[in-house]
Amino acid sequence: MTTDPYQAIKELGAAPLWQYYGNLFPVEPQSAAVPYVWRYQDLRPYMLHFAEVLSLQEAERRVLMLVNPGLQEPPATVNSLYAGIQIILPGETAQAHRHTASAFRFIIEGQGAYTTVNGERVDMHPGDLLLTPGWHWHDHSHDGAGPMMWLDGLDYPLVNKLEAGFFELLGQRMQGSTVPDNFSSRKFIHGRLSPRWDAPGGAHSPIGNYPWKETEQAFSGIADDAEGSHTEGIILEYTNPWTGGSVMPTMSCRISRLRPGFRGFAHQHTASTIYHVVRGQGESIVDGDRLTWAEHDTFCVPGWARYEHTNLSMSQDAILFSYTDEPVMRALGLYRVASN
Repeated sequence: MTTDPYQAIKELGAAPLWQYYGNLFPVEPQSAAVPYVWRYQDLRPYMLHFAEVLSLQEAERRVLMLVNPGLQEPPATVNSLYAGIQIILPGETAQAHRHTASAFRFIIEGQGAYTTVNGERVDMHPGDLLLTPGWHWHDHSHDGAGPMMWLDGLDYPLVNKLEAGFFELLGQRMQGSTVPDNFSSRKFIHGRLSPRWDAPGGAHSPIGNYPWKETEQAFSGIADDAEGSHTEGIILEYTNPWTGGSVMPTMSCRISRLRPGFRGFAHQHTASTIYHVVRGQGESIVDGDRLTWAEHDTFCVPGWARYEHTNLSMSQDAILFSYTDEPVMRALGLYRVASN
């Protein structure tokens, strides 16, 4: 051969596996995401600033993305999931649209706002979990007083990596109501008593809002008698009433109570997790990094990172909301827990 064979095969669209073998088949997962905490009290003034200086025409969704230092382009919070903080002011609306990425809202503060999902108005209250499944029309409105803020959670990093993302505007700013307000929550809120006139179906939960008052009742009913998880405390999962599984096929949403003084065992698994502090204060050691957190902060644990949680208060509970890509990992046969 008169030419460099490596250059020749490159020009033919081929590459030598032996030069990439170690990178293609690592000994264990190496996440590009790093452990990180986003402090709500530091971000909140900027949320209010941009809400005041940017019109809805300039920023239809006023959201501060929580961008992991290791995942800058394209921006993501962990490898497959995204978190952002959104604000809406009294009298404002956010235009109706839909996308294949699934989303939810975990309400942080405010009163008087609501979202409409496929014709159902769903009211927002702090601590509520509102679902926006993939390809469902959704818009937001605020009829109350004061700013409304919530945590946005989406699986768009995964959807975009799979090259399966679609987006569409409704064609009119807001949806009309086609079903009674908050009907899905009222219909399914009775634990294991689900309506049988609806045909079970769909990979996502039919519930529009998991109200905080129901979450509190669940904790008060079991938390004092349950031993709980050695790693996550008294942890509950929001479930799809038709399947008993996760609320969405790509994301599992959970809420955990760490009793005063709780110190969790170190744990490690292939799923990536984003945590939001509902109340309390504590710290999490993630791959040796000490992340201190307080009320309304958000922090992440990348996949295969070793972590442990501690409630630093000896008198007050710490409550952590979390969401994870564990359903995807399990469905693909890729979920693994460290043996030690």
